[in-house]
Amino acid sequence: MSDMALPGHLPIIQAPMAGVQNSALTIAVSTAGGVGSLPCAMLSSEMLAQELETIKASGIAAYNLNFFSHQSPQRDKRQDARWRNALARYFMEYELDPTNIPRGPTRSPFSDEALELISAYQPPIVSFHFGLPAREHVEAIKSWNGQIWSSATTVDEALWLVDHGVDAVIAQGIEAGGHRGMFLSRDLSTQKETLDLVAAVRNAVSVPVIASGGISTPEQVRTAMDAGAQAVQLGTTYLLCKETKATSIHRRMLKNPKASNTQLTNLFSGGIARGIPNRLMEEMGCISDVAPEFPLAASALAPLRAVAEAHGKEDFSPLWCGSDATGCREVSAGEQTLWLAQQLE
Repeated sequence: MSDMALPGHLPIIQAPMAGVQNSALTIAVSTAGGVGSLPCAMLSSEMLAQELETIKASGIAAYNLNFFSHQSPQRDKRQDARWRNALARYFMEYELDPTNIPRGPTRSPFSDEALELISAYQPPIVSFHFGLPAREHVEAIKSWNGQIWSSATTVDEALWLVDHGVDAVIAQGIEAGGHRGMFLSRDLSTQKETLDLVAAVRNAVSVPVIASGGISTPEQVRTAMDAGAQAVQLGTTYLLCKETKATSIHRRMLKNPKASNTQLTNLFSGGIARGIPNRLMEEMGCISDVAPEFPLAASALAPLRAVAEAHGKEDFSPLWCGSDATGCREVSAGEQTLWLAQQLE
């Protein structure tokens, strides 16, 4: 495996977590010596520009901008109707009118506009979820010596990514919280545990491998590095840090016994993601063929989530969390980063 020059001096990468963070977490992790990440798929151009200005003003050199590279699906009116019918009892319970809910995606793939915007800042790392964008986008990022990273959930995906120009593969094990980066197949039987996936990918590719999934403590960081990972990417372990934007409900649930029994679900966006079980998952089943394709399922749930959270309930909230939340601590992200690296030489 070739060496990868990380901009930070610690092999600790904070996983991008759309919806629960902004650049404050990115900057805090990078300032401590790790690599902070900024999730960009849910940001408008104006919001992304503001975040990039904040990052630039901070002076950090090590950071990662993360984008999605999924294919935007066409809305199927019949599928959309089936989904809203499945949710009808919840709309009735909260006296909501489902006919007034906006339809459309809540997450956008990487685009020419995004490339033009970030080109002015020449970020050192640009990472992707769900494969890679167009080859010309990849080549443009490489033109300023930006590193390209992307998530693989199988060896086949890792090989595809290397063939298409990545500088590092993020081996996302089945334990990882949030959305799985599956892009060649949606067959969950192909998904491996993190350490097994790291070993398999490491044997198959020549680029560096970053371990991701179920890693939330210094001991687990050390184990992943000993298994052959050149760095580790962690998200869940940062969720209680003061720099995150996780809601009080999400924070409360991270301390709930349910956090030790996370499940894969497609209910919240249409894509497979790991989170803490709640009412929606328990009553509808975690995986449903009624849910529209990613990311179209999310819009119908937005008003239900809003009204339930206003009542202090987590019933319709995507409580993303990996399989192990034991490392979550209510400290600064900088302190958490140094703690995670304490067993590394």
